[in-house]
Amino acid sequence: MEIPEKPEHWRKILSENNEDIFELIKDKEVFKFIIECNNEYLHWDKLRRMPIPKNIDPKKIWALIKIFRNEKYISLKFNGFGFRYVLQPNTLKKLHFLDKESAGNLQIDDRIIHKQGQERYIISSLMEEAIASSQLEGAATTRKIAKEMLRQNRKPKTQSEKMILNGYNTLKMILERKEEKLSEKFLLEVQKSITKDTLENKEDEGRLRDNNEIVVGDNQVLDRVFHKPPEYQSIPSLIQELCKFANEEGDEFIHPIIKGIILHFLIGYIHPFNDGNGRTARAIFYWYVISKGYWLFEYTPISRKILSSKANYGRAYLYSETDENDLTYFILFNIEAISNALNDMTDYIKRKQKEQIATNKLVTELKEISFRQASILKEIMSSPNKYYTIREFQEMFHIVYETARKDLLELSQKNYLTMKMVKHKFIFIFTKANQEQLTKDNQKF
Repeated sequence: MEIPEKPEHWRKILSENNEDIFELIKDKEVFKFIIECNNEYLHWDKLRRMPIPKNIDPKKIWALIKIFRNEKYISLKFNGFGFRYVLQPNTLKKLHFLDKESAGNLQIDDRIIHKQGQERYIISSLMEEAIASSQLEGAATTRKIAKEMLRQNRKPKTQSEKMILNGYNTLKMILERKEEKLSEKFLLEVQKSITKDTLENKEDEGRLRDNNEIVVGDNQVLDRVFHKPPEYQSIPSLIQELCKFANEEGDEFIHPIIKGIILHFLIGYIHPFNDGNGRTARAIFYWYVISKGYWLFEYTPISRKILSSKANYGRAYLYSETDENDLTYFILFNIEAISNALNDMTDYIKRKQKEQIATNKLVTELKEISFRQASILKEIMSSPNKYYTIREFQEMFHIVYETARKDLLELSQKNYLTMKMVKHKFIFIFTKANQEQLTKDNQKF
């Protein structure tokens, strides 16, 4: 990824072309172009490559764009650093939608998700978030293999699998501790959990950066530096300010989702650790919005959407930093990713609701099994030739080992499953004698 060109300061351009620039506003075509640029929130690096009306110098257009933005900026002072952002009408519209969807009942088509179903969706979402967030930082494994590892509760075999397991355990920890205030201790615990046994130097787990050798750059091009973080000596005071920003409302209200995105950016900007900054930043965003009542984010693996637009994610950071710390670029990218993830989650829940109805019908039809046993049976029926372990269903349904064991043994006793012992471990597979009939019945549901 190329580093975007940093624009010449608009005040300097204005001072050198004052009369010309203000004359341009009178031109309707130019005025319309400036409005369109601001609606798209273009960075100078894009503007300079575009065809400009009447071949006007793009620097003059940039100065006008910044004049219009300057009137709408919301400023944020952070321990000597100045940040700013603009809340566009479309952003406010999306925030309103997110407020309605992510703080209300988990209800679609007049049906509310069954409690056991809710727990399964959360577990699935945590897995997806952990996998994608780790893949963003270089974890090299497939989603399928990673999910099987988590579901089967097997030990990770590679560094990548360790990263994913750490991410999963960290997100579960954050859910349990969502009522806590942000503190340096909490932040260190998150980073320690998310980097456990994956760093070159184990001492870097749960420890603030103690050097200025860390830069954010291109792994392929050694001299291409994207971001040079603040001096390590300033990190303790920056973390203190970060915690204060997260925990206090302040004089001016900042929408919780916007504030969560800003926290995400600031951790990346400060780069307080030798490693694990990106995963920690995304985990803290997740903690913050859930702590503020946006519980639907528990079901929404946002990092999957970020992963699918990884280059744009990095570019959003760079656009913000190269344009006077204008956080709007980063906010817009994240709002879009969140909205798309929420739409995907809604579609997913609709599919799962249909499965729930089918499971209820299966319970009614078979009469002798519980709802959870019917859910287990339907899961196995979806892959009838696959072997399952007790641990896998324990993790999948968020139940204790003995409960999962009891359910599977009962299904085996009723001849729905075949049980075998392999290497001192029970495994279960769909009973072939029932496979044809139950599959046929399942299609009716």
